[in-house]
Amino acid sequence: MNKNHEDYMQLALIQAQLAADMDEVPVGAVLITDDGQVFSAHNAPINKHDATCHAEIEVIRKTSASIGNYRLLNSILYVTLEPCLMCAGAIIHARVGTVVYGAEDNKTGAVSSLYQVLSDKRLNHQPHIISGILQDECSQQLRAFFKAKRLKKKNA
Repeated sequence: MNKNHEDYMQLALIQAQLAADMDEVPVGAVLITDDGQVFSAHNAPINKHDATCHAEIEVIRKTSASIGNYRLLNSILYVTLEPCLMCAGAIIHARVGTVVYGAEDNKTGAVSSLYQVLSDKRLNHQPHIISGILQDECSQQLRAFFKAKRLKKKNA
């Protein structure tokens, strides 16, 4: 079956829901290697007690360990939320070929919102960027999570 960007973003949304179910910020990621292998992960910094366990880094780690190489040339990374500075750095170092994301992050986004790290020509790698895939669904998932957190705090 030939999947498109929306299909892979749906898989990332499923990963984001797994994060939400663990009371983590609902961000999910899917990485497709150049030979078609599919890897997925979600945010886990709270449960793993590790600030670096963002969905993007988790899926890069999982993929790199599985294929035995940290360079993920010609890979495609799908993520439900625009990557932050830390994740943008990992994406550059891993040489991810394309980054596809859903919702923009006006507070910490490092692709287009706050910073434009992935398109900085001073760096040695600039992945292709596709934004806004299932943006409404990705944004709604995040809004619902934080609304529920605020309501729970208010009722406590």
